[in-house]
Amino acid sequence: MAFGRVCDLRVLVAVVCGLLTATVLGLSIWMTVVRIHRGKHVSSSSTSAGFCSNGGTWQNGRCICLDLWTGLRCTRPNFCENSTSGKFTFDRIAVGRYGPSLQKCGVNTVNAGNPIATRLCNLSESGMIQLQNVTIGNCNTDLQSLEKQVNDISSLSENISREAQILTYDANKLTPENITSAARVVGQIFNVSRNASSKAKLVAVTTVSQLLDVNEEVFQRVAAANDNDFSMLTEELENYSISMDSKLVVNPNIAIQSVNVSALTSVRFTVQKGSSNSLTPTSTRVDTNVDTLSLDAQTELQIRTSKIDATTCGFIVYQNDKLFQSKTFISKLNVNQKIISSVTDDKMLKKDQSVSVEMAFYPQHNTNELKLLSYACVYWNMTMKNWDTKGCYKETVTNGFLGCRCNHMTNFGVLMSFKKNYKYPEPLNIISNVGCALSITGLVLTIIFQIVTRKVRKTSVTWVFVSLCTSMLIFNLLFLCGIDNSNRNSQTSDSDANNMYSEDNKIPEQSIVTTPNPKCTVIAVLLHYFLLVTFTWTGISAAQLYFLLLRAMKPLPRRFILFISLIGWGAPAIVVAMTVGIIFSQNSTNSQWELQYRQEEICWLAIPESNDIITSPFLWAFIVPVTIILTSNIVMFIVIIVKVLWKNNQNLTSTKKNSSLKKVLSTLSIAVVFGITWVLAYLMLIDDDNSRTIFNYMFCILNTTQGLQIFFLYTVKTKVFQTEASKVLKSVSSSYGRVKLRLRMYNMIRSFPTLHESFKLLDPFVVTEETTLSESEATREASSQDKENYKTKRTTVVTRQHNAHLDGCPYSTGSRRDSSTAHYAPPTSERRETGQQLSGKPEVPGQAARTRASDQLTLPTLVHPVRKQRLGPTQALDAPARRPRRCACVLGWPARSEAGP
Repeated sequence: MAFGRVCDLRVLVAVVCGLLTATVLGLSIWMTVVRIHRGKHVSSSSTSAGFCSNGGTWQNGRCICLDLWTGLRCTRPNFCENSTSGKFTFDRIAVGRYGPSLQKCGVNTVNAGNPIATRLCNLSESGMIQLQNVTIGNCNTDLQSLEKQVNDISSLSENISREAQILTYDANKLTPENITSAARVVGQIFNVSRNASSKAKLVAVTTVSQLLDVNEEVFQRVAAANDNDFSMLTEELENYSISMDSKLVVNPNIAIQSVNVSALTSVRFTVQKGSSNSLTPTSTRVDTNVDTLSLDAQTELQIRTSKIDATTCGFIVYQNDKLFQSKTFISKLNVNQKIISSVTDDKMLKKDQSVSVEMAFYPQHNTNELKLLSYACVYWNMTMKNWDTKGCYKETVTNGFLGCRCNHMTNFGVLMSFKKNYKYPEPLNIISNVGCALSITGLVLTIIFQIVTRKVRKTSVTWVFVSLCTSMLIFNLLFLCGIDNSNRNSQTSDSDANNMYSEDNKIPEQSIVTTPNPKCTVIAVLLHYFLLVTFTWTGISAAQLYFLLLRAMKPLPRRFILFISLIGWGAPAIVVAMTVGIIFSQNSTNSQWELQYRQEEICWLAIPESNDIITSPFLWAFIVPVTIILTSNIVMFIVIIVKVLWKNNQNLTSTKKNSSLKKVLSTLSIAVVFGITWVLAYLMLIDDDNSRTIFNYMFCILNTTQGLQIFFLYTVKTKVFQTEASKVLKSVSSSYGRVKLRLRMYNMIRSFPTLHESFKLLDPFVVTEETTLSESEATREASSQDKENYKTKRTTVVTRQHNAHLDGCPYSTGSRRDSSTAHYAPPTSERRETGQQLSGKPEVPGQAARTRASDQLTLPTLVHPVRKQRLGPTQALDAPARRPRRCACVLGWPARSEAGP
């Protein structure tokens, strides 16, 4: 039965530890997957918590819906249902977009894996959602081959335009080469000299809209190689906008409107806010013969053109500025700022386009994350292929709009600079402060104890343990003193805020304005390094303990200390140096490269966005190595507690005596050194504020006090520390008691001045001391002399003046004898035992008879008057040889003694 209980206990411990390990690993994997597939972080405001449905997000006072939904709360469908046409099947298709067929091109074709056909879902004239006919493509035609057919575009325009649309439907698969070829093909379709059909041009507008869905970085790579294709495309689109005979073409990312202004003095074109970031036929409105701008809560962009000397005016709205890649201003923000183009047919006739253009832009940034600092009114200079401010000026417009005025017509926009609204955390709370302070104190005492008492403890693991404590100590010091970014105290000045409305129309240097802080970067590097060092030494401690406990008969490798030191201190240095070097080399042209490594909120590694987690330094330079170390530590922890700590051997008496409490303490001791409590850090990655707060408190309490736990479990529990601490406490207690006694007696003496004066009249006194010979001498002389002759007396007369006590004795009453003076005490039968106790030597065989004989002598025993301790024979003989001290302090302070013959 006992053996069964032991087995059950071992199995229970193993199962619990295994479940703990599986839970930790599962949670870490789950959090990684969630972060990879999670979209943008949803605002935690109470308004957005349950207001927007179907994946909609609350931004700037309205729900921003996905393409498949629309309405105030994103509850109204905006898609065509699954459909089948002939042999082709289609999933849901958003309104205004083409949907791909589920049937793909064969493996042996040029477009292997691409859909064979597409189908358009749009709105009818009555506003009903409807599906269009299926468009079938050629699986052996790609964009590069279409580019070669440009010369035949007049006769094959519809076929080429249809193929280009099918090949660009999936923006995620397009490469810079694909974009370049598609821009050239579409640009030739809009070219008037090519005589492409109007239907081909309508499909080409869809292709341009699909291209604007491609990632910004791909466009930047295309522009870096050759930006002539983009300039040609935008210029041909302007020409197309004034040849549409007052028609409107709307796609999700581009809208083109033509207006006949032959009899008009002014025209106003308005783009209204919608329930999504896509343009719809109801997003635009044209007003004629108006004198001013008319801005309301639903207006996102508005342009008014007056003094027009033309017959046709064309407007183009681009959802973003990807076709206008600037060489001087590169935005690093995912802010879709619309670009508006306004041209007249005077351009076609090469006439002067001197007009008056008023514009108002409503910034489409998240006000919770970004704060607008300044902006510039710009236009796209076709010659420079860059943004320019010539002829454009800033105007003050209320209600959050950015006003501009220009004296010519082209593509207009506003370039804005922002400052991120970083949520700087409050300074370390009381839990972190107190925990780190206690850990620092405990680690310092532990390091001193381990170094000073190494020889006494005769241990061989001091170097590993001291290295672990040292790295943890430095990390705690850096964390306590440097984790907060000093930029949290810097606020934007009023002058900087007023730059937004100043008349200075200067193009900003960058889209994000930050305050550099090299000190914070250095702190982040040191924290990164010493935390990796701490985890590395926990792994080394686990490995060494495993070798010592489970492989005790096998010696450690040669130069083991040197080897583990190189690993413990060198390996983390290599990881940190490579991380910083790679980030700097990849962002050397960016003045804010350090924010790719660290956070701005705190001086710690940057937490990546959901789409950058795979390539982030936080994952590969911290999460991966720490996860590997923790996993190995947990495995060795389970093996040690199952095979060593909780294993009962019935043949060994020592294991029977080990109590469960002792086993639990041993388990906790190993868990602390192995860093098992750091598994809570994985749970802190949860975005839910309530759950993260709970795990934050647990993590802070358990890990900020890790140094204190080490101090109690590895220092306070040792017998060496307890012995030394007991001596210190006794000494402190004794000193404290003597001080209290002295103060009491001093106060008593001060309260009796008459008695104090009478002490000066004391006469000299005579002290008689009776000293005994040693027992050995008495035994040797017993046969020849009488027992009474063994008794000797020596009288020492000490003349003690009252003034003599002033030398080294500040307070004395003279009422007590000198502390060095001995007096007589009656002999006792314990004299022999007392001598043995004082000398510390055992009784020699044969000495008992001599001792009994000497006991019959009437030798008086000397007793120290202050210590109340009997003196041995040798001490008694030596006592008179010392000259009495000049004074004996009544308060108990030791007086000076003078040696004499």
